[in-house]
This record gives sequence, C-alpha cells and structure tokens, in this order.
Amino acid sequence: MLQTNNYSLVLLIQLALLAYDLFVNSFSELLRAAPVVQLVLFIIQDIAILFNVIIILLMMFNTYVFQVGLVSLLLERFRALLLLSALYLTLSISFHCWIMNLRWLDSNRFVWTDGLQTLFVFQRLSAVLYYYFYKRTTEYLGDPRLYEDSAWLRDAFARARQ
Repeated sequence: MLQTNNYSLVLLIQLALLAYDLFVNSFSELLRAAPVVQLVLFIIQDIAILFNVIIILLMMFNTYVFQVGLVSLLLERFRALLLLSALYLTLSISFHCWIMNLRWLDSNRFVWTDGLQTLFVFQRLSAVLYYYFYKRTTEYLGDPRLYEDSAWLRDAFARARQ
C-alpha cells in the first residue's frame, strides 16, 4: 500500500521529471549551438518520459482496485493518459532524431522544414495534454479510496462479474 510519506516522495519525483521535461521543451532551442549538450538533454528527456510512465504504472499496480482484479476499471479511467504518454514519447523521439540529424553538422544554420514544423507543433500540443492528464492522474491516484475496500469498489466488482 502506498503510504502518505511514500506518496509525497513519488509525487515529488514525478513533478521533478515533468518540470525537467517542460524545461527542455522550453529552452532546448537556445542550446542549438552545442549539439552534444542538446543531444544529452533530449536523451534525458526521453528517459524521463519513460520513467514517468513506469511510475504511473507502478502506482496503478499498487492500488487495491488492481489487486482485486479490476484492471479494466483502471484502464478505462486512465486510458487517455496511457495513450497520450505513448504518443508523446513517440513524437518526442521522432522530433529529437529529426532535429539532431538536420543540425548536427551545421548547428548555426536555421533549418525548419515543413515536416519538422508540423512535427514540432504536434509534439508540443501533445506535451500540453500529457502534462495535464499526467498531473490529473497523479492526483487521482492519491485518493485513499483506491487503496482500501469500499462500497463503490464492491459494486464495481459485482458489475464486472455479471
């Protein structure tokens, strides 16, 4: 069971990873003169997104709802976040690979193709949605009702058996 002390620590880690992601999305263009630094920041950003997904999944697996077998209830509730996380990670990796390929040899040249601009816009839009749904999910997973037996959980279990 997730204790209050542990939840605070996990929440702090999640928010720190989200803040790093936001920082890289906001300021990575300022470092285009140093492609190695930008590459390292992008790699750490992609790993942070992956860690955030792993942490959310571990928090879901730790709930009483999951332990009694109502996985479909959790997946129904958090489907948007899981799909957005996969989309955001894919778009981020694609954007990072594309931008680094275009700028690696000549970092001072302004290179923005139409496809790269389109990918940039979709990656940033998915980032905003990812931040919103991730924060909403972390707050919802802090609900103590998910970690103990309750009447609504018994009703959901009875409906799932029918």
